[in-house]
Amino acid sequence: MVEDFGLKDDRRWMVVDENGMMLTQRKLSAMCLINTVLTETGIMLSALTMEPLQVTIPGPVNTCKVKVWDDECYSYDAGDEAAKWLSRFLGVTCRLVYFPADEIRQVDLNFANKGDKTAFSDGFPLLLISQASLEDLNSRLYSPVSMNRFRPNIVVQGCQPYEEDSWKKIKIGDILYHLVKPCSRCVIPSINPETAEREDELTKTLIGYRKRDNKIFFGQNVIAQASGQVDVGMRIEVIE
Repeated sequence: MVEDFGLKDDRRWMVVDENGMMLTQRKLSAMCLINTVLTETGIMLSALTMEPLQVTIPGPVNTCKVKVWDDECYSYDAGDEAAKWLSRFLGVTCRLVYFPADEIRQVDLNFANKGDKTAFSDGFPLLLISQASLEDLNSRLYSPVSMNRFRPNIVVQGCQPYEEDSWKKIKIGDILYHLVKPCSRCVIPSINPETAEREDELTKTLIGYRKRDNKIFFGQNVIAQASGQVDVGMRIEVIE
């Protein structure tokens, strides 16, 4: 299901430091070793050496301000038990917060319309990558990687490698999607999700053929023009 913030329940949870600033694998690679499962009432956390923890979606009684890059927004704190669990595993003082349904974080108006919003994503509600692009990348690597390194919401099959770079508008089911900006990549895709260790081959390879304006691009940031159903296997129509 596609909703106002992107896929249902996606990017609604975030780990923050003592000052409410987002924490990601860029700083704490061990975050990739935490397994999460969405439940009817919240989220289940698990990791080696840790007892699983069920966290219930918090309410407005625990409202606090947090920051995602330069954006400041309100969130709901998930409580001390979740904070202690994460702080113990990650080795830093941190807390878990939830993005409220009525909070608004405007997408960059250089690429979006007023009213387009996202939750705790880096900047856009959806990310699209074609399977062919990953396969082309893997053909250049000694150690192939899986798509989850890049964390896309939408994976497209049946096109040429990097064909998505030229798309401006697509339709899936009844929903139109605008591809508004190539996705510039940070260090996170180079982190092995099984070990939390950084592997430089991926970044070096991408630099060799996907670098432009001192940035590495892989995938396309997307904004849906409506809410509605989206399912695996649905046909994609390239409108523009």
